[in-house]
Amino acid sequence: MTDPAPRFGRLAEAGARPSPGGEEFLDLLTAPGGARVERILSRGAASPPDFWYAQDWDEFVFLVAGAAILGFPDGSEHRLQQGDYAILPAGCRHRVAWTDPDQETLWLAVHMPRSS
Repeated sequence: MTDPAPRFGRLAEAGARPSPGGEEFLDLLTAPGGARVERILSRGAASPPDFWYAQDWDEFVFLVAGAAILGFPDGSEHRLQQGDYAILPAGCRHRVAWTDPDQETLWLAVHMPRSS
């Protein structure tokens, strides 16, 4: 039996680059066993007013670079800076309230499949 072959890539060169003004770009990096790993690049982006993410799965979000604010239905907000992460359980309504308009915000999001 042979070992599985590793996969390598370069994120710094992958995908489009946002310009100031609210753009966001997403690259699906891999989707093993129902999980999805995404690279999200934002600059001045925010969710539309009254829009809420409410996924049926847990999500782990790691802020690799930049700054962002996540908003919640109770009016609370949580600021994320480089090195911060959030674990958003299934059904947790949230939105991107703000990303830094002066620099790129790089997220790594892991969407985890529901366990049976």
